[in-house]
Amino acid sequence: MTKLRTDCLSAVIVHVNLMRTTKDSMGEMQVSDDALWGASTQRAVLNFPISGHPLPALFIHGLALVKIAAARANEALRKLPADKSRLIQLAAREIADGKHAHQFPVDVFQTGSGTSTNTNANEVIVQRAAQIAGAAGPKLHANDDVNLGQSSNDVIPTALHVSVALALHNKLAPALAALADALENKSTEFSDIVKIGRTHLMDATPLTLGQEFSGYAMQARKAGERVQRAIEVLGELAIGGTAVGTGLNTHPEFSARVCALLSEETGLKFREARNHFEAQSARDDCVEVAGQLAAVAVSLTKIANDIRLLGSGPRAGFAELRLPATQPGSSIMPGKVNPVMSEMLVQVGLYVHGLTHTVTACGRDGHLELNVTLPLMAYSLHESIHCLANGARAFTEKCVVGLEADADRCRELMERSLMLVTALNPHLGYDVSASVAKEALATGKSLREIVLVRGLLDTATLDRALDPRAMTHSGDSDLAGGSS
Repeated sequence: MTKLRTDCLSAVIVHVNLMRTTKDSMGEMQVSDDALWGASTQRAVLNFPISGHPLPALFIHGLALVKIAAARANEALRKLPADKSRLIQLAAREIADGKHAHQFPVDVFQTGSGTSTNTNANEVIVQRAAQIAGAAGPKLHANDDVNLGQSSNDVIPTALHVSVALALHNKLAPALAALADALENKSTEFSDIVKIGRTHLMDATPLTLGQEFSGYAMQARKAGERVQRAIEVLGELAIGGTAVGTGLNTHPEFSARVCALLSEETGLKFREARNHFEAQSARDDCVEVAGQLAAVAVSLTKIANDIRLLGSGPRAGFAELRLPATQPGSSIMPGKVNPVMSEMLVQVGLYVHGLTHTVTACGRDGHLELNVTLPLMAYSLHESIHCLANGARAFTEKCVVGLEADADRCRELMERSLMLVTALNPHLGYDVSASVAKEALATGKSLREIVLVRGLLDTATLDRALDPRAMTHSGDSDLAGGSS
């Protein structure tokens, strides 16, 4: 009994949370000894225990790139000593490379300017620089050195543009290109399969499955083009405007130099805002980007919905496509397989529509010299890009690449369709052709039977007119275009 009590006592581990005292302009704060942030960040952590969601990692990486460029520009302008500039760049580079992510705990729902996150970055850079330099190194000040020539009011909008442009370029654009490539491959693979078209969810004139997929491929290509336009829109940067756009306390060349350095760093084209007052008081560029992302979400949702409709069945639906089986579809119906990748992408589209609406509302609700919804805007744009990119990539790899066509089913449905009658318009006129279609529907007879019994056309002419493949090529004015 005594031994058991001794064993239990020896298993008790006491955790001592060591604290250090740090201060800002408001006074002293106790901060965990393993935290790189300081007093101002600690205040924000305590003030904003809201969602538990910090700002996206890619936004923090973009903010660190801005700090690197600012240090380099200030050094070149002889505003910052070279040894301090070097330390800022070393510490910020680690952050830009994805290190110290846990050192950015401030909630999305914080001060609307993002000042808490800018201060968080300044404090982490100072503390990490002190670790790098050691006791003999120069002492950095979060405001006077790391934030030199800057304000949260121009830094956070700049980081927003830079980080979102990079996310679009590095994540979403490649995912959409891969989807477009896969859809184009299927368009080629399905080029010889003639099927019935559908408008209003009703039978229409024939086309090839390849032509149908060429439309999806073009949607994906145009989605990629929208992403490129969004990147271009984000090229104007607010840096250099400082508090309200006047550029108070910064060098006249600072903005242009930072933009050039960010362009060099990222390979994207950044430039000084044409008007710094607009660049800080409004976020119309981000609203425009949200619109492009909403359009991308619409395109992906359309493609996903069409593919799951064409694959519906396998016995009681369209069943023209066979979708890859990725997982069991039902806990009660054995053998059921559902179009889960399409369903995933549709849900992504719905989510993105909500996020982009949030960005629109954020842009609308900016007041006077500064929009104060910046953290939420950053979160919504990055979350949209993240989900669209991952959703498109998963849909490509786990659905589109493995799609198969059921050529026999396509032929069966096409041959049963009454809309082949459209090709008789040039020979019989609309009214007579309509009467043939109605009689076929009422009697269950084929269009061919009725035309021949009525003696409306000879067999050779009828064969040429009702050739489904011939109907898939434009040329006859009666078949090219027109209403649905």
